[in-house]
Amino acid sequence: MCKYGDFFLKLEIAEKFGVYNVIPYTAYHIQRKENFDPKNPSKVEFLYNPDGYFTGGSGYYATPNQNIDTANSIKFDNYEIAHFRLITDVNYLPYGRSYLEPARRLFKQYVLMEDAMLIHRIARAPEKRIFYINVGNIPPQEVDAFMQKTINNMKKTPLIDEKTGEYNQKYNMQNILEDFFIPVRGNDTATKIDTTKGLEYNGIEDVAYLRDKLFAALKVPKAFMGYEKDLTGKATLAAEDIRFARTIERIQKIVLSELYKIGLVHLYTQGYDGEQLTNFELGLTTPSIIYDQEKVALLKEKVSLAKEIMDTKLLPTDWIYDNVFHFSEDQFDEYRDLIIEDQKRAFRNQQIADEGNDPLETGKSYGTPHDLASLYGKGRYEANSVPDGYDEKTPLGRPEEKASNRNTQNDNFGKDRLGTKSMKVDDQEDFGKNNFKGGSPLALENAKSVFAKNKTLIESLSKTLVFESDKNKESLLDESNLTE
Repeated sequence: MCKYGDFFLKLEIAEKFGVYNVIPYTAYHIQRKENFDPKNPSKVEFLYNPDGYFTGGSGYYATPNQNIDTANSIKFDNYEIAHFRLITDVNYLPYGRSYLEPARRLFKQYVLMEDAMLIHRIARAPEKRIFYINVGNIPPQEVDAFMQKTINNMKKTPLIDEKTGEYNQKYNMQNILEDFFIPVRGNDTATKIDTTKGLEYNGIEDVAYLRDKLFAALKVPKAFMGYEKDLTGKATLAAEDIRFARTIERIQKIVLSELYKIGLVHLYTQGYDGEQLTNFELGLTTPSIIYDQEKVALLKEKVSLAKEIMDTKLLPTDWIYDNVFHFSEDQFDEYRDLIIEDQKRAFRNQQIADEGNDPLETGKSYGTPHDLASLYGKGRYEANSVPDGYDEKTPLGRPEEKASNRNTQNDNFGKDRLGTKSMKVDDQEDFGKNNFKGGSPLALENAKSVFAKNKTLIESLSKTLVFESDKNKESLLDESNLTE
């Protein structure tokens, strides 16, 4: 897809099994047809020709003397072909543009510049020497012979004829490593040797210029192409360059769009329809750690700003949702309901951790401020107002610890160091233990149960009249009331 701009996958589909296999097709053999049906403008078909097409420009060109709609072409419906295409330039529709297209021309220039630099370096780099030979008073017509004799004596480059095996003196091309011999006379009588300069033209600068333009067109950091050093701590290309990560993200979106199409076809053939058909999500790995960190930092700044606005109570939460987070009104209500659900879940987890009680199963809450207040409030005297396990008459748990061990079981002198408690018990053994007020058997008005047990004692203490009369029958005319 990145190389040609298009990538075609033939989906092998079986009913009740879905997409069980895919077959990649080359872009040279596939034609995409759109807008051919007036009744259904959105209909898409694919033509597969085993003989192939010559691609070029924004469309394709059929092979010479060949009709496109021949018997060799195979038609595929839209759901049978997954077409991955880089839609970055409308001039290439209905096909995609190659990711390498912006760098294609620069790459050709880069290769030519490298070749030119290499040829110039080979032809001009070697150093040559210039020999100035004094010919003295030799006649001009004999200078050439003298110079040739001198050259042959000093340096020879023999050429052997392959046919005869003898030296060929006719063809004697100057070698790039050969030196120059110049005869001099007159004032320059001294024989001397000079050296010519080597390569002065620096073609590497031009190559580096085109290389940088090539990297800019590819949007690939050159540090990871081996052109920079000191790359310690850089793990991925996207971590080096955020721009490259954004490019990868755009490509991932294109790939995901076709993967969704494959997923829909797969689920539909398995019998899913309606909301179940689209109830799934796909995702690819984040291309850059730093790119993800920038998103987190931006969200963090938004949350801090929203918190400050809410603390100062300058603006309502609806304004914050709309202007800071750019949420819609439907998202307002949705997120508020989700916040309530989070509070319920947090309360349930707290009850399970603190009280061992699951409110979702028992329908009750324990240990909340309302529950504790109801124990000592009005609801205490109502039926079933006290939670299970709370009974003030028989309190649960360990007994209260006293500040001192005096008159307790842990006291060195015993529980009753003065013996007062045991003496009171001995005095009251005959009349029941602690059933009489003040410990006296005569104080019987506050213990009804003791009256029944000590009835004989009461009768012995009461007075009896010898001539007891019924006071209820006496009257003023009774003889007993008469005085003499």
